[in-house]
Parts: sequence; C-alpha cells; structure tokens
Amino acid sequence: MEHKSSSLSARSLEGQLAFLGEAVAQRRLGRNWTQAELSERCGVSVATLRRLEAGESTQLANFLRVLRALGVVDELAALAPEPDPFEDVRAERGRTVRQRASGRRQRAAEPFTWGDRAAGDGESSGDRG
Repeated sequence: MEHKSSSLSARSLEGQLAFLGEAVAQRRLGRNWTQAELSERCGVSVATLRRLEAGESTQLANFLRVLRALGVVDELAALAPEPDPFEDVRAERGRTVRQRASGRRQRAAEPFTWGDRAAGDGESSGDRG
C-alpha cells in the first residue's frame, strides 16, 4: 500500500477532497453511525453524504452540516481566527494591543456626598428637623 502525505497542500484538489471525505467517514464510523443515521442527524441526503465521503465535490453548506452533526465544526475556527477590528488603526499608529488600563489623569476636588446639601455646610443628615 502506498503511503500518502498527510499534508493537504501537497495534494491536488481531488486528493484534498478525498482526504476530507475519508476524514468524515472515519469520524462517522468512530461514532458507530451508518450513513443513513448521519444523514438524518445533519439533514443531507444519503446520496450527498456518499459523494462527500467518496471525495466528490459537494456544496460547502452540506459539508458544514455534516461537520456540525459530527461535532467538529468548531475545529474550523483555527483556520480563521476572529479579526481584530482595530488592527489597521493600531498598525497606522504603530501601537500594539493594550495590555492594561491607564492611570487616572486627574482626581475630583471633593469626594461625592449624598443629599442636597453641599459638603462642609455644618449640617449632617442626622441634624435635620
């Protein structure tokens, strides 16, 4: 038996589809599911699932439905991490991601007090009335 490279980039498009199809089949079999059971769980036809596992082209939406049913769709997040919305701004300004909050720039002159009387007018809240 010929040893195949595990690197997807070294394969042709057809080889990549076959590799992914085989991976789907192995995940399905690892759960001891038939094609009919996986088909029912993910909402794609058995014929579509057979094509996918055989390495034939299928719609991306169907591939994602199958991955979701197999519980592996989150593994795709490693391929496309969430973008930093401020990356361009930081690059323009030569800044990096903030690591901590800055200190306060100025303090209030007098501490806040409750009530309608100004602090220091000689009356406390207990002196009313």
